[in-house]
Amino acid sequence: MVGWEVIHKASVFIAEEMGVALKRSAFSPNIRERMDHSCAIVDRSGRIVAQAEHIPVHLGSFRVGVENTLKWIEREGVELFEGDVIILNDPYIAGTHLNDVMVLTPIFYRGKLAGYAVNKAHHVDVGGPQPGSINPSARSIYEEGVIVPPVKLYSRGELARDVLRFFVENSKTPRITLGDLNAQIAANSMGVSRVRELFDRYGLKKVLEGWESSIEYARRSVAMELSSWPQGVYEAVDYLEWGDDLLDIRVRLEIRGSGIHIDFTGSSPQVEAPLNAVFGVTFSACSFSVRSVIGGDIPTNEGFYSAIDVHAPQGSIVNPVKPAPVSGGNLETSQRIADAVLLALAKAIPHRVPAQGSGTMMNVMMGGIDSQGSYWAYYETIGGGSGARPNGDGVSGVHVNMTNTLNTPIEIAERSYPILFSEYRIRYGSGGSGRFRGGDGIVRSFKALSRLRLSILADRFRIGPRGLAGGGSGATGSVTIVKRDGSRISMPSKFTIDLDPGDLVVIETPGGGGYGSTS
Repeated sequence: MVGWEVIHKASVFIAEEMGVALKRSAFSPNIRERMDHSCAIVDRSGRIVAQAEHIPVHLGSFRVGVENTLKWIEREGVELFEGDVIILNDPYIAGTHLNDVMVLTPIFYRGKLAGYAVNKAHHVDVGGPQPGSINPSARSIYEEGVIVPPVKLYSRGELARDVLRFFVENSKTPRITLGDLNAQIAANSMGVSRVRELFDRYGLKKVLEGWESSIEYARRSVAMELSSWPQGVYEAVDYLEWGDDLLDIRVRLEIRGSGIHIDFTGSSPQVEAPLNAVFGVTFSACSFSVRSVIGGDIPTNEGFYSAIDVHAPQGSIVNPVKPAPVSGGNLETSQRIADAVLLALAKAIPHRVPAQGSGTMMNVMMGGIDSQGSYWAYYETIGGGSGARPNGDGVSGVHVNMTNTLNTPIEIAERSYPILFSEYRIRYGSGGSGRFRGGDGIVRSFKALSRLRLSILADRFRIGPRGLAGGGSGATGSVTIVKRDGSRISMPSKFTIDLDPGDLVVIETPGGGGYGSTS
């Protein structure tokens, strides 16, 4: 008799295989090289049963995004059939930001709905006024890109060409957009086929029972772990930069029995800036923080997620009301939410939590017109230093917290776009001091080879990542523009600027905080 563990591991492998298929067939370097995508398998009730080890901010948001989408489908009276494919990117439904296009494919077996294959992938451009569709100056979501509510891209296996044409033609890079979207559809199709093979091998009833058992096992395991933690209330605050202001992220974390309640009452109200985090992002950052501290081989499925209760006041920066802009909420506010929650957890279980990492995804967006007269758009994030650990130094030059992407190889970027890299190295000495040092950040510099528009959306330019237990803070980040005439411009953490050929951009990412006093 096969155990639930076999079914659970097989389901996780299916999600991983979906990710491999998506990566290998995508057109954009952002997905093909950086792997800015995530995949999961969901049961027919919308519960996460298995997910790949992809992007934390995507994975936690699947729970919110799938639930919202299925409720939307029911409310609108939409009936799903075999061969249907749903796409959407509305952050207030899908749970992240407009660039993250979500594809949901129902899994039918012998005529009955048995589950869903779902993925998200960050499209480099989904319209809007700025290259990359992440607009540092956006005051509403309508200034960030085209909004797609849940809609059938395929109906009973037939492509809705008008839907596809509408979405693709709103992108500045339609060929890339079409290629990436087809990769997502193909990845889900593989997931559907593999789950059906699982049903064929073990039987529908046995697989559904295995999924249920894995959820229950995760629930019991998390409850057992949390019951051993010090019960009580722990508070923390951290800040985001917006102009001359600092925006509060306030956390009140209560460990109670078999669950954790996280309350963001007192956090900054939503702002007319792209730093608002929809609830899916906030839940993702909270669940990532808790999952990181729990550790162990616990399935990250509905059983785990159900132990985390998040209260985010509506109208706040961590749960805005539409049409507040949200592109950077997914990128930068998610990082700060994780930092604040981990600070609170450090007060409860201090020997499990590292010092703060770089705390920014250091988002770089640029684009322009190439020599053939076509528009191009490029997006990347740049890593930094991770925080020192209670038992060792931090790691240099890595992505931390809510991202989990690879770097874009210089050779790929230079071959694809009119930029030339002049420097890419570790930013030595940028990690915080302490008994264990924080990891160092990165220096990444490039020269514009043609006229282009550059946007940066980053953070930690004013307040460096904090150390713990007496450790020092990591160095803050910076961006410097060196013009062709040699003049230097020190830039803020969020800006858009037009560059001329020969202008140089020097990006320095923060180092991680140190751990422990040296005295």
